[in-house]
Formats: sequence, C-alpha cells, structure tokens
Amino acid sequence: MNENSFFNGSIGVIFGSRNIFNAQLVAGAKADLALLCGQLGVKTVFPQVTNTTNAAVETLDDARICARVLSAHREEISGIVVVLANFGDEIGVAEAIRMSELRVPVLVQASDDDTDKVDVDSRRDAFCGKLSVCNNLKQYGIPYSLTTNHTENIASALFRSDLEDFLGVCRVVAGLRHGRIAQFGVRPAGFQTVRFSEKLLQASGITVVPVDFASLLERARLLQREQTLVEDKVQQVRDYGKVPERITGQQFINVASFSLAIEQYMDELDCQAASILCWDSLEYHFGCASCATMSMLGERLMPFACESDIAGAVSMYALTLAARKPSALLDWNNNYGDEPELCVCTHCSNYPKSFMGNELEISELDILGKTIGRERCFGAIKGKVAAGPFTFVRFSTDDTKGRIIGYLGEGDFLDKSFPMDGGIAVTAVPKLQKLMRTICANGFEHHVAMVRGHHARIVNEAVTRYLGWKLYWHEGDRDQAEIL
Repeated sequence: MNENSFFNGSIGVIFGSRNIFNAQLVAGAKADLALLCGQLGVKTVFPQVTNTTNAAVETLDDARICARVLSAHREEISGIVVVLANFGDEIGVAEAIRMSELRVPVLVQASDDDTDKVDVDSRRDAFCGKLSVCNNLKQYGIPYSLTTNHTENIASALFRSDLEDFLGVCRVVAGLRHGRIAQFGVRPAGFQTVRFSEKLLQASGITVVPVDFASLLERARLLQREQTLVEDKVQQVRDYGKVPERITGQQFINVASFSLAIEQYMDELDCQAASILCWDSLEYHFGCASCATMSMLGERLMPFACESDIAGAVSMYALTLAARKPSALLDWNNNYGDEPELCVCTHCSNYPKSFMGNELEISELDILGKTIGRERCFGAIKGKVAAGPFTFVRFSTDDTKGRIIGYLGEGDFLDKSFPMDGGIAVTAVPKLQKLMRTICANGFEHHVAMVRGHHARIVNEAVTRYLGWKLYWHEGDRDQAEIL
C-alpha cells in the first residue's frame, strides 16, 4: 500500500457565493486554494469559470452544474471542501452535494473579515454564512466536518493544518469503506477475545477474505523450490535486523518462503491488511514464526495483526491510513512499578522496524520456543520501542447490539527499560487507570493498535461522523463540539 491508497488525489470544491458580494473575493480564494493544494499534491475538481459565475455556486442552476462536474469525477474524489469566501448561498451548496450523490467527507471553511474592510465592496459575512450552510447540510442529512476556528483564511497555517487533517479523514473513510482484510487461518481456540462479526464489518464496507491455512502452507512449501526468489527474500530478512549466528539456513528459508506466500495471496486477493494464525500451528507444522513477515509488510504500510485478530487489523489499518505510518498491535501487558499512569505494552513481536529505537533483533519466540523448541520459532522481532508520541485505538464488533464500538486516545512511549523479552514499549497515558476501567467495563480486548504521532482527532472524526461507529475518546479534544 502506498501512502495515497484509497485517497485518489482529488477533492471536490464548492465555492459558495452570493451575487450581492464582491466576486473578486471568490477569485482570491480560488488562487489561495490552488497554491495550497499544489503544495500538498492534491488535485481539485470544480466547475470552470465558463460554467458558472467565477466557478462559484450562487443559484440552483449553478448547483446542478456543480453536481454534474463532481459526479463525473466520483472515482477520483475522496472528499469535498466547501469554500465560503463570502456569505455564500446555503441552499446551492447543500443541493450541489445532494445532487452529486457523493458519499464522502465534507469540510466547511469560511474566510475571515478584515476589520478595516467591511464596506459594501469588501465585506464577506462568511462568519454568518457558515452557520446557514451548516444548518442546511444538517437538514439534508449530509455529515460534515468543521475547521478549528469558525473562520480561517485559506492562506493561513491553521487552515493548512485543518486541511491536512481532513485529507487524513478522507483516507480513513475511503480506506475502511473499501477495505479488504485477509484472514490467514482461524483464531486459536484459546483466544475467544478476538471473536468478531464479519457482517457488522461488511455493513461498513469492510470485507473479510478467509484463506485456508493448509493451502497457505502448501504454497509456501512449493515456493521453497524457487531458489532465486527465496535467496532474495532471505537477504531481505538478513538486512532487516540483527540475526544471531545460531540461526540455520533452513530457518531462513522457512521465513522467506512463508513471506513470499503471504505476499502473493495479498496481491491476488487485493487485500490491504490481514491477520494471521500466528500461534502455534505455523510453528508446529512449518517451523517458523510469522512476526518477521508481518513486521516487514507492516513497514510497507500493509498492517498485520496477530492471533487472527481481524478487528485488531482493522484498528491498525485505520491508524496507518490516518498517519501514513506503520502501525503495530500490542498487548496492554504490565504495570510499571507503582506509577499509575505508566504501563508496559508488549508483543512477541511483529512491530515494524520504524517502531523500534535500537537496532532490532530477529530471533526466536521465547515462550513458545520453550514449549516446542526454539528451532521451530525463528522470526520474532525483538527490541525496545523508541520514545515519542503515539495514538492508540481499538475497534470491536458489539454483536449483541449490532454496532461497531471502540476507544482511542494518545500517549507517549518512554525511554525506560523493562527486563522482558520481545518487543517492549513503556508507555505513559494520562489517567491510565480510568482508561483501564473503561476497557474492562466495556469488555474490550487486550490487544490495542498503536501508531507514532498524535492522530486521534482524525480517526475520531472519520469513524464517528462518517461511519457511525461509537467511540470513547480518552481525554479527547476539550474544544470538541458536544453533539446533542
């Protein structure tokens, strides 16, 4: 997956205007938006000047023209930005979106008035016009997003930040609505925590594609005959991290051929994320762990969840879309001494390379290696997660109530040690005890997806406003509007 997967590089633009205001205000907004979108590498779609007055929507006829233009580019458009250089025509804006029949996120912008330019020829009144546009969008049942400040000039740093966040929202919404998640093998019998409803995911557009595990392993065995492919993949594994000298040639071949088989299936099935039955059939019957495979693909922005955790894979995929960075699946695992806002998150692990701060090690699973033999368990990623901010999220299918729910928030990875094997992340989360009580009270799983950076606002906006999922935002944005 590249960083623009499911964001097709275009946003539709509706320039709202009213003919009693200066048309040059719209011209200025067009120029500013063209410059900004050019810098961000985003294409814009809107009526040409010859179609409507200054390419703006002022009348119902203008709305029809705009709707036809947007509809003709529906395969390219991942979101719509409403630009109010002046008060705008609220009915024209709402009708243009309705008639386009585009089911994409909408951002409503309104420009600032300059206090020394409020004469008849210069005033905007977009502050007021935005209220009317939002009122009509609400009446039409069209969900929409808002900028940080009620009015923001397009050329401002604040609007640039808001637009970048909105593009993230577009990526998450489009990615999840068209997502295909591969399920390699059934869940382990002892992991009822990762049960999920395919039908509830499908209702939001997410398709789960099961892959028979026996067929996967047979393909991997056959691929071992492809010497050149296997040797190339073995070298990729060697280059990915430090490998102990005790690891033998066959152990490398097992990991390499398994990786090749997974990559082929992902390509053939057109899947963007996956889960794997990583424990412990693979180790018993094929002689390797899946962690290195999952880590290397995760680094390529193709997230993989452990233990057939499909809802975990969806959580990881949402974070990858929002942040355009590799995500990981961790356990909320240990307390950190007597510090109530710190805990240790860990896995065996499948963490992408960029998650780790020191040079990662690729060696054997420790717990399972003790049980069935370390020679069968090569492929685990080990190391300490680098310090820095992170976002966490967990989605779950609430089958009893027929809905998708979840929680999200932000915290920090700390540069602290912890004497445990595997992938270790010492984390700080404000009011962690409240979060743990919330997770337990709602019966959420112990798995949680994390990504570097703070992106909770993007994920929350995408899945609550446009997908209708119910989320608990831990210590959310205090300036967020309360929806009645």
